[in-house]
Amino acid sequence: MKYNLPHTIENGHGEKVIFKEIITEPDGDKVLVSGYCQPKAGPAMHVHYLQDEGFTVVKGKLGYRILNKEPVYCKVGETIIFTRNTPHCFWNAGEDELEISGWVKPVDNVIFCLSALYDAMQRGKGGKPETFDGAFILMRYKNEYGMSEVPLLVKKVIIPFTYFLGKLLGKYKKFSNAPAPIK
Repeated sequence: MKYNLPHTIENGHGEKVIFKEIITEPDGDKVLVSGYCQPKAGPAMHVHYLQDEGFTVVKGKLGYRILNKEPVYCKVGETIIFTRNTPHCFWNAGEDELEISGWVKPVDNVIFCLSALYDAMQRGKGGKPETFDGAFILMRYKNEYGMSEVPLLVKKVIIPFTYFLGKLLGKYKKFSNAPAPIK
């Protein structure tokens, strides 16, 4: 799936990402991003199984946590890199808007997945994605991304059942052009 860059997404809960451009490097493509979070906003604990990502704080104060570790805080000019397979979350730990500049490498399906997730979050309730779309994203791209703090029963039973039910009900026609998952 091709996107005209820059491509801006918002989740309706205080987060905005701008995919600015894709840079070709000898060891793979990376996408450059700008991110904006309102105070206390930020993504839930998640993991990229196939990608590394890095951020530099441009404005504000960033808090982050790696699963089972204490929170760390970064100020303007500081950089954090999350390597693949490292469950992490980050948030705006300040009083004003947080702005970060960063990258994700390789690009793979990150633009599609985050775009679909943010769209589903706008239609969901309580800061969570719309149920069927969330199940589609988590099941189709389960080898690429995961939600680290989702209870095991939900991951192994509820999400797969919801995905199956969504297929039966024809909920995923809008995803007919979704990129193939990376194996």
